[in-house]
Amino acid sequence: MLYHPVKIGKLELSGNIFLAPVAGYSDRSFRSICVERGAAFTYTEMVSAEALVRNNLKTEILMRRAENETAYAVQVFGGEPETVADGAKIILEKTNCECIDINCGCPVPKIIKTGAGSALTRDPERLYSVVKAVVRIAGEIPVSVKIRSGWDENHITWKEAALAAIDAGVSAITMHARTRAQGYEGKSDWSKIKELTALAAGKIPIFGSGDLFTPEDAERMLSETGCDGIMFARGAMGNPFIFDKTIRLLTTGKYDEIPIQMRIETGFKELINLARDIGEKSACLEMRKRFCAYSKGMNGGAAIREKIVKAQTISDYKELFNLNNTGTDF
Repeated sequence: MLYHPVKIGKLELSGNIFLAPVAGYSDRSFRSICVERGAAFTYTEMVSAEALVRNNLKTEILMRRAENETAYAVQVFGGEPETVADGAKIILEKTNCECIDINCGCPVPKIIKTGAGSALTRDPERLYSVVKAVVRIAGEIPVSVKIRSGWDENHITWKEAALAAIDAGVSAITMHARTRAQGYEGKSDWSKIKELTALAAGKIPIFGSGDLFTPEDAERMLSETGCDGIMFARGAMGNPFIFDKTIRLLTTGKYDEIPIQMRIETGFKELINLARDIGEKSACLEMRKRFCAYSKGMNGGAAIREKIVKAQTISDYKELFNLNNTGTDF
């Protein structure tokens, strides 16, 4: 069966459909919604090891567990082994997360310039040192990495990076099967995930990421690559229902579409959760992009999205979606 339990080190998870770390999106309000909809494991958006060492409060907020998360991972980035290890130590002191994930795939130039993100996929020796330092600090807590397939089409370095990570003691590897040069453009080469899965067989689980936008995509990746699980990233934005739809497809062969009203009400639940964390004003600004995604496919969607980007209060959103008289408690 394609949907099944999976282990990351000693961590036992009930399923193999995860929410990936997504910068600017996978805060605990959104992760909470994804858990409700069936995500077996979730990752925080990436946090800076250097910022943690400098006691940056905003960074600490990103690491907080959602109330309904039975297991989650904090993803950390950094290019210096000592700094990342110090950051990992702070993560363990300030959270009770079940896993620490090291970002070795971010293609953003300002991250790469520090030797972090996908710069680590290009530099297996540095990757080894970073992972080894974190594994030493983490003890019984499993450490995982998320890598890219390589730097560019002429430097496909996933194999060297994966072997370095395995030698350093990681408990799992996720591959986004694009190069750093591709960013989020072009096509994800799932054949690389298949090769990585074969390389790591009997050692650690491999999770796939990239171009997963429908339940059928997830089914196809699991079938074609043999990977142990998948992570939804952009495919879950405004669409947390993709988790239970995928589980239904994998276990029953079919799933139901989600009514527009349920999508909007779910967006409101996320808004309320976010407002509790960061305040109504900031939450309403952040939810503009998210409600644009939740409202996709609505009649008059373009006109609605024009109004969404002007909403400033919870009341504005309620009025916009005519939720004042629905009997739903927000």
